[in-house]
Order: sequence, then C-alpha cells, then structure tokens
Amino acid sequence: MAAIMTRAPVISISHGGGPLPIMNHPGHTYLVDSLKTKVPQILRLGTSEAPRAIVVITAHWEERTPTISGAAKHSLYYDYYGFPLETYDLKYDAPGSPEIAKEVYNVFEKAGLKPAMDNDRGWDHGVFIPFMLINPAANIPLIQISVLPAHAESPSGLYAMGRALSQLRDSNIAIVGSGLATNHNMRLLQSGPPSARTKEQIAAFSKALTDAVLIKDVDERGKALEAWRGLPNADLAHLPKRAEHLFPLFVCAGAGGEGEAKKWTDETMGFALVSYYWD
Repeated sequence: MAAIMTRAPVISISHGGGPLPIMNHPGHTYLVDSLKTKVPQILRLGTSEAPRAIVVITAHWEERTPTISGAAKHSLYYDYYGFPLETYDLKYDAPGSPEIAKEVYNVFEKAGLKPAMDNDRGWDHGVFIPFMLINPAANIPLIQISVLPAHAESPSGLYAMGRALSQLRDSNIAIVGSGLATNHNMRLLQSGPPSARTKEQIAAFSKALTDAVLIKDVDERGKALEAWRGLPNADLAHLPKRAEHLFPLFVCAGAGGEGEAKKWTDETMGFALVSYYWD
C-alpha cells in the first residue's frame, strides 16, 4: 500500500521589527516564544511529518507578478537600517530548491497568474529572521515568494496566489506568510507604549479582520477580505497604499482552503498581534 502523504499546514505569522526578535528586544518576548515553540509544533518540525519544503510569502518583496526565488542557495538581504553591526553578519544556511520552485511556478502558471523566477535576490529579513527562530537547524528548503504591489489595495490577486499554492499542501509543502497583519503603522509601533484609545482602535480592526479570516467557506472568506479597507480603523492599522505587511495573510487565507482557521495572539511592542493557521 502506498504511503499517505502528510497534508502540510498554512501559517500567517508576525515577523516583528527588523532583527529585533533575535536581539532579545523586550517588546518581542512573546513573539519570540511563539516562533520558537508554537510555529515549529504546527509545522511538525523534528517529526517524520515535517514538511519537505516551506514556501514563504514575504511582505518585504513586492513585484508586479508573483515572483519565486529559484536558486539552490541564497544569500541574505539585510533590508533593515540603523541596527548593530553584528546584525549584518547573521547567517541562515537553509537550502533553496529549484525543483520545488518549479512546482510553485507551475501552479501559478496553471492559475493564469503569469509568474516569474528570480535566482539572484537574497532572502530578506521577513524570511531569515523568523526562520532563525522557527527552524535553527536550517534543514528544510525555503522558497521565497513576493507579494504584489502595495498600491493595489484589492487582495484578489493575492488570494488567487493562495488558492493556487493550496494544491502543494497535499505533497507536504507548507505555506508560511510573513508580515504583521494586525498593525503595521510604524508611527504607532515606534512611538512608545500605545494609549488605551489606540489599543482599542487596533483591537477593533483586529477583531473585524479575524472575523473575516475565520469564515469557513473559502469563497465567502475571499469576499469578506476583499472589503478589508472598510473594516474599523483599517487606515490606522495599515496606512493607505502601505498595506504590504497585511498581504501575506491574504495569500495564506486563500491557501487555507475550506475549514476554519485557528489563531493565537502575541503582545508585541504594546499591541496584541494575531497570527493564524490552517492545519
């Protein structure tokens, strides 16, 4: 009898601020704990059911068409500024996989998404920083994927990317979206402890977003997320034309397929940031 392939999970994570999660930053304590414990458990790392590869959709790479990192080995792209010198010498030596990158390309092409392959761009900090914590063994291939430009406020193209990627889950390829879905207003995140009023406003957006993400029917979920700019305080959480850190969640919501997502919350830099997964 043929072995039954494990169906891999989909996870939408918060990756924190630049390299702060690996710098023992006090505002990232809960997030770091989740990246070290909860996410590896969901991915079944260290077991016989660990994914054979992980596709990572990063908020820090925007292209006009879905673009895929296709090399066998990638440098790191230190796309943050003003941090200690040692953060520009960090290493994460997980392999890429041209073969699995081609699988990603094929499902995008079949869906009419006009994908592109990029063998040169390094993994940005939306990939290597969280994965230094999630899988320090660096023994599972990563395939980095871009989001679509942030000025395209409709998530329909991103959702379609996720629907296409969902097919790969049946061959035990996990999907991870790396962004900051609840709140990426940098003025709020960098201005010290938030006021009670600001926390209430962001919490209202987070609840409404979560209500949409938790819709079981995949088509109805997509319709609800299409109207995300109308959610309470959406323009505060993600400034107009600056919503790229929400976009990986849209891909994950499409990849989640039928069924209800699960969630957890980490308090990061004074805000309760929600992450989601489909297993």
